[in-house]
Parts: sequence; structure tokens; C-alpha cells
Amino acid sequence: MLPCLKLRLILSHPSLTAQDSLKAFTELQAKVIDTQQKVKLADVQIEQLNRTKKHAHLTDTEIMTLVDETNMYEGVGRMFILQSKEAIHNQLLEKQKIAEEKIKELEQKKSYLERSVKEAEDNIREMLMARRAQ
Repeated sequence: MLPCLKLRLILSHPSLTAQDSLKAFTELQAKVIDTQQKVKLADVQIEQLNRTKKHAHLTDTEIMTLVDETNMYEGVGRMFILQSKEAIHNQLLEKQKIAEEKIKELEQKKSYLERSVKEAEDNIREMLMARRAQ
């Protein structure tokens, strides 16, 4: 059973004590805070991936203006490896593609987390309204 549904069942139970409702409230509050932190983390990761994608795109744009026979070196750790222009171009395109896929995944995760936060906040409101009605 989903945690929110479980809490709703607990809250709707007529013999709910003040201690039980306080426990349910603190659980919901902790869930909201945790989920909001995950949303912020997803935002930071999306921002970083957008920067990576933009950097790869700008680098690729500059590389494509060079002559095909130009020697290019790829930085690997503390050394540089001679690569063809085509190899570097393909690596940059792959980097952009991977970043775009990860951004889409994070956007979906963020959307789910935001819905979860909204649901938990609604549950908290319901709990407070029910408490006031008693």
C-alpha cells in the first residue's frame, strides 16, 4: 500500500488519538521535506547536464569549422591522445545525446516528485482540517 494512502486510512479512522495524528503529521512533514530536497537535487543535475550539453555543442561547432586534416588531441587524464576530427565529432555528438537522455529522465523524475509533494501537502491540509473539525 502506498504511504500516503496508508496515512489517509489512519487519519480517517474514528478512534484516532492525538498521538497517532501527531505521528502521522510528522511522517507527512518529513516526506514533504525529503521530496522537496530531491526536487532541488534534480534541478541542479538538470542544470549541470544542460551546461555539459551546451559545452559539447559549442566545442563541436568550433571543430567543424576546421579543415578535415587538422590534428586534434583529446585530453585523457594527464595526457593527450591524437584523434581524427571525425572521432572527436562523434564523441561530442554522443556526449550531447547522453546528456539529453539523462535530462529527460530527470525531468520525469522531477515531475513525479512534484506530484508526490503536492499529494503530501494536500494530505497535511486534510489532516489539519479534520483536526479543526473535531
